[in-house]
Amino acid sequence: MPLFRHRLLFAALLAGFPGMASLASPPPIVDTGIPGVTDAQLSPDWWIARVPDADRVVLDAPAIAALNDKLRRLDPSMHDIRHLPSSLTRDQVMVWIDKVSQRPARALFDAKGQSLPASAIDSILANDATNAIPSEVTPRYGMAVRRAPLRSHATDARVFTQPVDTDIDRFQESALFPGDPVVVVHSSADGRWVFAVSARYAAWTPAEAIAYGTTAQVFAHADATPFRVITGAAPHTVFTPEAPALSELQLDMGTRIPLDTSLSPGQPVNGQHPYTSWVLSLPVRDAQGALSFRPALLQRNQPSEADYLPLTRANVIRQAFRFLGERYGWGHDFNGRDCSGFVSDVYRSMGVQMPRNTGDQASSPGLSHTAYTPKDGHDARVAAAMALEVGDLVYIPGHVMMVIGKVDGQPYVIHDVGGISLRDGTTSLRRIKLNEVSVTPLLPLMFDKDTSFVDRMTSIVRIR
Repeated sequence: MPLFRHRLLFAALLAGFPGMASLASPPPIVDTGIPGVTDAQLSPDWWIARVPDADRVVLDAPAIAALNDKLRRLDPSMHDIRHLPSSLTRDQVMVWIDKVSQRPARALFDAKGQSLPASAIDSILANDATNAIPSEVTPRYGMAVRRAPLRSHATDARVFTQPVDTDIDRFQESALFPGDPVVVVHSSADGRWVFAVSARYAAWTPAEAIAYGTTAQVFAHADATPFRVITGAAPHTVFTPEAPALSELQLDMGTRIPLDTSLSPGQPVNGQHPYTSWVLSLPVRDAQGALSFRPALLQRNQPSEADYLPLTRANVIRQAFRFLGERYGWGHDFNGRDCSGFVSDVYRSMGVQMPRNTGDQASSPGLSHTAYTPKDGHDARVAAAMALEVGDLVYIPGHVMMVIGKVDGQPYVIHDVGGISLRDGTTSLRRIKLNEVSVTPLLPLMFDKDTSFVDRMTSIVRIR
């Protein structure tokens, strides 16, 4: 589309949305193919330069610790696995399992577009083996040894709600990261899956992704100092044929990993001198599933810090833009993340441990949020949108967006999104497929031809 048509389109979007035309002039001529977004706006520095006091600390470390404690105490989606009793009842375990492992209520399709028969669903549910859960369950503590999927059922079968759309696997829930402490409370009938409860989520994960140890061993390692916090999107450890389980291991943003302090200076690590890298201490699993720790190298030129980043507006923008262009991955699929995984991983790099899913984030009793109901009219919602600040999270059903600033008074967001719809100047909508972490204006985004994103807004969360 010629550049001048972008400006005309954005003006038409505002004119076609009552109450918006007077809010601001159209943004500058664009060159990205996305109305209202210029190439310059794809740099974090462009946005940071426009934020007053961008480096001012919004929450210091004690305030973040207090926020995390509040979330653990008040938010039912968070799990205080450090203080579980030594024995759990079947009913307690079933509460966790029932939350994610219900029988599908709608038709599903496999990766070839074929309808999934009831017999296949029956087989999957049988492998969950919930009828085999005893009346008393002894929780087993362990750690994730790699990035591993969290699934709604004990299966790696990918299922979809549309035969032609294989992006969103409806059995995919979330992910574990190397070093995540978990409590295992159940095993599948085939023994290949375990039901793991982590601090932020509970679901099925591959059995071979978990190494088991004592409670003291698990949390001593999780709390060990010194450590590195991963601040890049998804760096990898150094390739090493000497330790295949630790070779090119993906380490996602916000992961906290202790350093190995047991080695002598200059002692080779996995066949390599360590002076150009950080020597991490990572969990490994032996043939019997037991937990131990081995050193692995993370190159010093890969983004990591000796502590969580300060929670500043500049860092919120900078960290969000590290994911710009990453492929959308429902439930942390495709080695990526989805909209709620994206915002929670950004804040996790600054020490904030948010709930995993959009619904839990939007309504969490542990977070400061403003809720919106059908009683809130269009004008009130637009006024709220105009008052948004950098780092604010805007929720509509099933989606969350992070505010990064304003252009000519118009709020802009960065979000992990399948696509956006915009008015084309008539009654029709123009659909743009994105399928990635993207920068867009907020106000022109439409849910359907009659309803904007702002009119669908359910909550604004402010991490303060």
